This record gives sequence, structure tokens and C-alpha cells, in this order.
Amino acid sequence: MRRVPRIALAGAATASLALALTACGGTSSESSSSSESKGAKGLAIAYDVGGKGDQSFNDAAFSGLDKARKEFGYKTADVEPTEGETDADKTQRLVSLAKQGYNPVIGIGYAYGPAVKEAAAKFPNTTFGIVDDSTVESKNVADLVFSEQEASYLAGVAAAKATKTNTVGFVGGVDVPLIHKFEAGFEQGVKDTSGGKVKVLSQYLTQTAQEGGFSSPDKGKTAAEGQIEKKADVVYAAAGLSGQGVIEAASAGKVWAIGVDSDQYKQEALAKYKDSILTSATKDVAKAVYNLAKSVKDGKPESGIVRGDLKSGEVGLADSNPVYQSNTAIQDAVKAAKEKIISGEIKVKTS
Repeated sequence: MRRVPRIALAGAATASLALALTACGGTSSESSSSSESKGAKGLAIAYDVGGKGDQSFNDAAFSGLDKARKEFGYKTADVEPTEGETDADKTQRLVSLAKQGYNPVIGIGYAYGPAVKEAAAKFPNTTFGIVDDSTVESKNVADLVFSEQEASYLAGVAAAKATKTNTVGFVGGVDVPLIHKFEAGFEQGVKDTSGGKVKVLSQYLTQTAQEGGFSSPDKGKTAAEGQIEKKADVVYAAAGLSGQGVIEAASAGKVWAIGVDSDQYKQEALAKYKDSILTSATKDVAKAVYNLAKSVKDGKPESGIVRGDLKSGEVGLADSNPVYQSNTAIQDAVKAAKEKIISGEIKVKTS
């Protein structure tokens, strides 16, 4: 269940909202004027590696920002990462946004943990958010986390029902605990559904994000091609921008891909591959970003761990592909598994 502890914070940011950022990385702002009156609120997000245009995690965050901008008249900024940046660079970026009066300020991705902790201590009256990290404990920080393993379990159910070769693949971007959750849920879903008859080929692209595991479509493509050569006919990627390469390889190999984070069947940049995207294991980063912005606007900022799961509807499987929608065997199996996870009958592993 989504747990949303809240704590009232004293007042909104009073600094003027500037268009240009002095921190590392570029920005695209939606502000209509160079300054705002006292008490005005704005929303800023700092992207994870891969940046805007990944058709996945970062783009989902932008969707939440865009919705808040349109609905609340928010002034917004979204800032790109830079190659090889340090924690100090990330901290400088968040501090610059807070100085300009943006509230809330959200780091998109677990790599922002140290930066959010430091920036939040410097600006106690600004609400900060961090996606995919639950370690920052501060009364002005919301840890926006998800039960990715639950959606991944359903992806495993779908893969086990869709495979004709009894071999499926998992491609993880970086070998870290967050992506282990995706792998664990997927493998468990495949095993439970097939009775162990379907083999899962797993591969991680890199050991660290700095090596490009979340930002290298070529690495994803090569990994998927290797799995397809070993007879995998469904490949699930949890690899950010690198997942685009997995989807491209699946299309070329005439096998199924399962997307991640966003409904990748609907992504314009992936339109030419969409017929190969069976489904996507989604997590509603957009809703998490939007909800945090709304909570600040309402004067009751979210704080502490804010979790989205199957029960809250914030993780799940996309059903945009008509082939997926019309496959009764997959639909029935996924529905049954979902009900058992929500009831607690199925306990999904996280590692």
C-alpha cells in the first residue's frame, strides 16, 4: 500500500525563479517570466543518466513535471546530467535549483542520494524528492520508491506464456540492487508460471552507471542479440536508454521485447519497433513527481518513504499492444498472478 507520511513545512520558497541555471548541465525551462512574486512555487527535476529522450525512466519524470506545469501553472526546470559528473556536481545542481526558488526539487534516480541529503540540509524549507532511493532520511525529503519486482513478476508470467522456445532473456543496465529487483521478480514469475520449464538468460551490461549501462543502446543491442542467438524469443530489459537497443534487436530478430518503466509501445521514438513490444513493466514515475508537486502546492509536502506498488496501481503491465490484449492465456495468467500478489499469497523476491 502507498504509505505517505506528511509533515508541514514552513512556507514556500521566496527566491525569484530564474530561467538559467548556474549548475552543471543544461536546462529547458517553461517559465514565462524572468521573476516571480514571493511565495511562488516551482517544480524542478534533475535527470538521471540517459537524460530526457530515453523513452523510459527520465521521460516518465518529465511527463509528471509537464502535468504539474499545466495544471498548477507551475514554473518548471528540467536539467540534464553531464558525462562523468561527481556527487559534488549533482549537489551543486540541486542547490542552484533550490536557490532559485524551485520547490520541490527532485533528483531522478538513486545516484542523487548523497546530493539530495546534502542539499536538503542546506535548504530545510524546500521539499526535495528522490526517485528509487529510500536511504535519505530527512523531514523535508520524500523517498519516491516502487515495488518494481511486482511488475517484473507479471512480465515473467507474460514471457513464460509467450515463449515458444522455452528460453527468455533478461538484460539489466547496471549490476546494482535496484536492477536486481527487476531480475528477481522476472525470474520468479517465469519459474512459477512454467514450473521451471522455461530457462532465463540474464546479463548485466556494466558494473557501474559511469560505464554506460543505462545510456548505451549499442550495449543493449549486443546483449540482446547474444540472447536471441541462444534461442531467447522474449527479452525483458531494465536498462534505461540502453533498453532501446534491446527492443531494436528483438525487432530485427523477430522475437518479443518487454519494455520497462514507461509504456514503450506508445513511445514515438520506438514506433517502428512497436509491433515487437509485447508489453512493458511500468512504474508511474510521472505520478510520483506530480503528487509531490501537488503536495507542496497544497501545503502538506510528502516526506519519508512514499511507495507505489501493484495494490496502489503504480506498477503494472501495459496492455497497449493488441496482440497482448487479445491473448487470453497471457491475460488470464497475469490477472491471476496480480490478484495473488495483492492478496499476499505470492511473495515476490527482491534479490
